[in-house]
Amino acid sequence: MKKMMPWLATMLLAITLIVVVVFVFMQGQNGNKDDTHTAAASEAKKMTADEIVEVSSELGEIKTNLADTDHVVVVSFSFKLSDKTAKEDFEKIKEITVKPIIIQTFADTKSEELATAKGRVQFNERLTGLINEALPEGKLSSTSFSAFVMAPM
Repeated sequence: MKKMMPWLATMLLAITLIVVVVFVFMQGQNGNKDDTHTAAASEAKKMTADEIVEVSSELGEIKTNLADTDHVVVVSFSFKLSDKTAKEDFEKIKEITVKPIIIQTFADTKSEELATAKGRVQFNERLTGLINEALPEGKLSSTSFSAFVMAPM
């Protein structure tokens, strides 16, 4: 028993050290996320209503079917761009480039994916990335539904 005592003490110390390191690491990860969200929220709050209108664009009603062809959606979108020149470029191409991207993205999306708020947020994030690839200059900051109806056919 005396020969095992140093080994038991070493194992207990190692396990305790691992738990402490994991705990500290997890706390550090959570702190970084909170700082990022706080900074983004304070930056978004600084914009006035006129500034938001200057960098925002609307795309009217789009009717299309989903990947499971027994559902149809009727949607309108609101887009927020990085600056005024990006908005001007976006306005020029939204009907000929952005609208087809949206329709193709819906064609690859199942109704279950859009049934929850989390699914709709993920859809908007994916759409933002696809549209950013198509923009000549500037950047699309966010995409959101301004109207959303999904119905079975």
